[in-house]
Amino acid sequence: MSDTTSRTLDLLSLLQSHRHWACSELAERLGVTDRTVRRDIDRLRELGYQIDAARGAAGGYRLGAGTGMPPLLLTDDEGVAIVIGLRSQATAALRGSEHTTLSALAKLEQVLPPALRRRIEALQTHATLPPAHGPVVDADLLAQLALSCRDSERVRFSYTDAKGAESVRSTEPHMLVPLGRRWYLLAWDRDRAGWRTFRIDRISTLLQTRVLFPARALSSDDAVALVAAAVRWRDSSYRLTITLRMPLAEAQAQLGWWARDAVAQGPEHTVWPLVGDTIGSLGSALSWIPTEVEYTLAASPEVIDAIRLQSRRLAAALPAPSDDPAR
Repeated sequence: MSDTTSRTLDLLSLLQSHRHWACSELAERLGVTDRTVRRDIDRLRELGYQIDAARGAAGGYRLGAGTGMPPLLLTDDEGVAIVIGLRSQATAALRGSEHTTLSALAKLEQVLPPALRRRIEALQTHATLPPAHGPVVDADLLAQLALSCRDSERVRFSYTDAKGAESVRSTEPHMLVPLGRRWYLLAWDRDRAGWRTFRIDRISTLLQTRVLFPARALSSDDAVALVAAAVRWRDSSYRLTITLRMPLAEAQAQLGWWARDAVAQGPEHTVWPLVGDTIGSLGSALSWIPTEVEYTLAASPEVIDAIRLQSRRLAAALPAPSDDPAR
């Protein structure tokens, strides 16, 4: 293979691995000049690859979507990973993918070298996946989120929590994590200024903003640990929803960081959801509410009964009121 052909294939591999490359970055990776990169870009365009170019300080190249799909350049490891993923997808909860999965798998397997076939068979026979169950996830949504994680692109989406409450979240996505046969998105919530875990099957109306952000330093192991901890917390914790008769801005000013998840319910009310590892910790939060503010509570019967008991015990522990107004 000539140096030019090899370099052009290397350039194609780089373009397929990332959404946007500055010309200088490509030149540095390939060990050539910017002018050579531009010539190789022209060669790829002649072969049918649509490559978009942008000028200016943020300019560069990105592989665009064409009218057809040109050949992909895959390493051996990538080929093995794709085939195993397609074989396993029959047990995965991805909506609308049954026929396309079999078609793609047939096309890939007929061109695999024998050595790669043996690697795949060994992995399939000596590794198992847990049985499929859980909610169905839209494959296109999963793919779009994966691209946003890879490219550090801000996204907005509608999210429905476990109680059915809907909200719009502005996030900086970091990683997709499969856990317990469910898919989760770990992202930095820009409105709440912290890491949040979102179940993918509860995400809808995804908007890719095309706004990039500097990725936060968080290893894959730490990301998985954060998701696992969030899931354990939700499964073993208690919940209490307090509706305050005060505007959201006022509630946030009074309660500070503790009201980070509060949302407005009209101009005069604020819904303040609380989660705790004990019912007692939820009851103690009621003391933070200013005495002049009216509020109502909503929770499971177990939590409500425990708060009632806690309030009766508190009332019983107080001394009898004095008749002397001076005291």
